[in-house]
Amino acid sequence: MNSPDASATSPPAGLFRRLAAMCYDTLLVAAVLMSVTLLAMLPGGPDSLYPTPLWYPLILLASWFAFFGWFWTRSGATLGMRAWHLRLERDDGSRIDWGTAARRFLLAGLSLAPLGLGLLWLVFDPQGRALHDRWTGTRVVVVRPAR
Repeated sequence: MNSPDASATSPPAGLFRRLAAMCYDTLLVAAVLMSVTLLAMLPGGPDSLYPTPLWYPLILLASWFAFFGWFWTRSGATLGMRAWHLRLERDDGSRIDWGTAARRFLLAGLSLAPLGLGLLWLVFDPQGRALHDRWTGTRVVVVRPAR
């Protein structure tokens, strides 16, 4: 983990980098959700999910959150974020915990829902933060690759 002093000098991630990482992670999350769906269908066959049982969307949502929560709390970066040299951290430069990850996951959904306006906020924010960054006391920064 980087010291707070080192991460304080890390520049905030711009819109293009964040969108690129999101595209990469979307493919990975889709693969996770397809795998969960396959596992859910194994016991009863393809028709077992029609009509959709209440537990199925809850399992998908939990899997989606587990993907992001695991990466954010362990290293501060999903695979897409690593590819684009990004890291999620608290305002003081430390890693987030599971509670912060849960709030960020839910608030990011709210922030992105109205045509991505919560994400576009970072273009006008003096510290380059999206609304869900502000709401959770986190930031996404660019990290220099190790040499």
